[in-house]
Amino acid sequence: MPLWSPPARAKAARPSSEQGFTLVELMVVIFIIGLLSTVVLINVLPSQDRAMVTKARADIATLSAAMEMYRLDNLAYPAASDGLQALRDPPASLTDASRYRPGGYVRSLPADPWGRPYQIKTPGADGSPFQIYSLGADGAPGGSGDNADILDSAR
Repeated sequence: MPLWSPPARAKAARPSSEQGFTLVELMVVIFIIGLLSTVVLINVLPSQDRAMVTKARADIATLSAAMEMYRLDNLAYPAASDGLQALRDPPASLTDASRYRPGGYVRSLPADPWGRPYQIKTPGADGSPFQIYSLGADGAPGGSGDNADILDSAR
């Protein structure tokens, strides 16, 4: 009989096939990943909202410039009933279709960053001949913050 023997309650070494992480270790790692992703989302989402508003303003400026090119070529703005589609295809109300630029004034009519078509008001609310705008994130007139209408600010 040996002089010393381990107590009966002592654990035997785990075989290599049973080694791994405990539940507590996994929960700590998942908590840390969740915490880091929350911090990243809080910092990134406002940037996305600002980027969408900036894209809408850039699209509106492009459409306004196309309206001005239309007016220079055709000596008048498109009729209110023709809308922005007049920048893509010659409208039926155009008196001299030979003046219309081949291929139109824009390749395609973009949708606003929220997936809705841009709107046009003829005449514009500010006394201009037209006003191109987006209804913002909520898709309803008016609003504030991200839901505010985005108007052509160049004029």
